[in-house]
Amino acid sequence: MIQAVKKPTEVTVDEPQKIEHLLTFQEYLEYVPESDVRYELVKGKLIPMPTSTHLHTNICKFLIYKLQRYFAAQKLDLVANALGTGVRTEENTSRIPDVVVFSQTVWEKVICDRSHLLFLVLALIIPNLRQK
Repeated sequence: MIQAVKKPTEVTVDEPQKIEHLLTFQEYLEYVPESDVRYELVKGKLIPMPTSTHLHTNICKFLIYKLQRYFAAQKLDLVANALGTGVRTEENTSRIPDVVVFSQTVWEKVICDRSHLLFLVLALIIPNLRQK
């Protein structure tokens, strides 16, 4: 007598994928973090921002100083400053720039969404010196 042996088939069950909630720009503006960590919004995702180093802060201050002197010497209606808040750069994206440049007239007004009024946005990237 011949008996057929059937190999057992493996059945794998994939775990359901977690659906990530992407934030809108408006939801980002209303978001209250649970800690003191600052977040940027990148294509709907919250990205935690590291704290600035002393060197980073000093370079930003130097750039603002140099830009301000140049604008004054050229009699330009521009101001450079550290905004410290997010700037909408595209759909559902808000970056926290180190230095921004506005017209003096705009800077003196209180404006909620400044993104369409920016002339220049700078983000300073310094490699982590502690890893070297």
